[in-house]
Amino acid sequence: MADRVVQSYKVLVGLEIHVQLATKSKMFTGVANASGAAKPGDPPAEPNSAVDPVILGLPGVLPVMNKKAVEYSIMAGLALGCKIAKHTKWDRKSYYYPDLPKNYQISQYDMPLCYEGAYEMQTEDGPLAVRIRRAHLEEDAGKLLHDAPGGYAIDYSIVDLNRAGTPLLEIVTEPDFTTPKQVAQFAAELQKMVQFLGVSEGQMQMGHMRFEPNINVHITTGDGKVVKTAITEIKNLNSFSVLERATAYEVQRQINQWVETGSLGKKSTYGWDEPTESTFHQRDKEEADDYRYFPDPDLVPVEVSESWLMELKSQIGELPAARKKRYVEALGLSVADANTLAGDRETGNFYEVALKGAKDPKRVSNLLINVLATLANKKSTPVYGLGILPANLTEVANLIDQNQIAASSALPLFEKALTSGLIAPATMADLAKDLGLIQSTDTGPVDAAIDVLIAENGKTLQDYKGGKQSALGGLIGAVMKSGKRFNPKIVAERLKAKLG
Repeated sequence: MADRVVQSYKVLVGLEIHVQLATKSKMFTGVANASGAAKPGDPPAEPNSAVDPVILGLPGVLPVMNKKAVEYSIMAGLALGCKIAKHTKWDRKSYYYPDLPKNYQISQYDMPLCYEGAYEMQTEDGPLAVRIRRAHLEEDAGKLLHDAPGGYAIDYSIVDLNRAGTPLLEIVTEPDFTTPKQVAQFAAELQKMVQFLGVSEGQMQMGHMRFEPNINVHITTGDGKVVKTAITEIKNLNSFSVLERATAYEVQRQINQWVETGSLGKKSTYGWDEPTESTFHQRDKEEADDYRYFPDPDLVPVEVSESWLMELKSQIGELPAARKKRYVEALGLSVADANTLAGDRETGNFYEVALKGAKDPKRVSNLLINVLATLANKKSTPVYGLGILPANLTEVANLIDQNQIAASSALPLFEKALTSGLIAPATMADLAKDLGLIQSTDTGPVDAAIDVLIAENGKTLQDYKGGKQSALGGLIGAVMKSGKRFNPKIVAERLKAKLG
């Protein structure tokens, strides 16, 4: 035990991410992509209903490539800074599983569609450059179920092939992550990216994304030597929280195993047990030779022309990370608000249009996130689905900035706009007048109300005269309670002038 002392250690984690693509049909057949197109809340498809002779691996059937899946994969690869292969092919990965009836998976082995990428992310430890080893396209397998429908226990497994054949993009990073938090952050940013691009629904609870961290630890011993634990892969994690906790547990498990036994382990796959919050051994890792890869003779190679590549590049636009950075640095938004607006493409586009005629980007952001989002939540719709136009948002933001209405008037104004149907451009000011929301700029009534306040000579007034500047807010509130639609800015100015 004396020589198994941990002086320090370095964590190395690489990620494999499986992303189901949101195509209408499956990867190599025209049958509906029931898994990739499903939304949260949708009833599950009847087991084994999204199948055809190709999925079932019947004799004589031939696969036909899904062009849209290839395009979605190229777009994701470009967003990850990858090089795109001008020429690639399909390979058969041979193994027997009951959820893959033809006994091989069509994948890409030595010529991936996307390769040598780089993704920059800002972490709490500073900037991190994540190298993307490859992103290749393949078909998903089906599911083995160990409980019968309705939750009835059974002593055998049953097969649902609805997921089999779903287009699956497998993204593989280099081992550039050094903390569990970094791993979870990258996964979350990748989810936003594929949703932003529209290539995947990215809903973890629906199985659209699955994460598999590959973990090992370089331990510096008490005598200065470095020992390296074997790489373990944790399979099929489907939440950011589990991904972070499973990575943290496995790092500590490997260190403890070496300290207690001297074993550095074997290259193997592990699972995650949520009730005990621990990893468990599944099997020793297969090598590539075990799969007997060879080119698929039924599929032609993929040739990516320069014109096709340029067309796909033009569809990507500004990515979430770049948009977020611009919102923070150029527009002065908070990181939280920038995350909200940059995380969803349509919401961000709505904000971009509203900005064009607005005076204050922060004002527009606050109204969209805090006011329109409140109305949208009540109606269970996204902000851009409310019926409020970007021009309406711009107009209300400008009315507030011009001190014509109070910021607190925005919610009732938008509510009235929705119930009355007055959502055409340039109607919000008229509606504000009809609702009596326009603030008075006449200083006469303001001065009269201030004179009444001074005559009362209350405690708040004495506090302000005594130098307590925070009392000013209470004085403004007291004047505003007079029942008039006073402009608080004018009230503040007249109070300061009258009180010296």
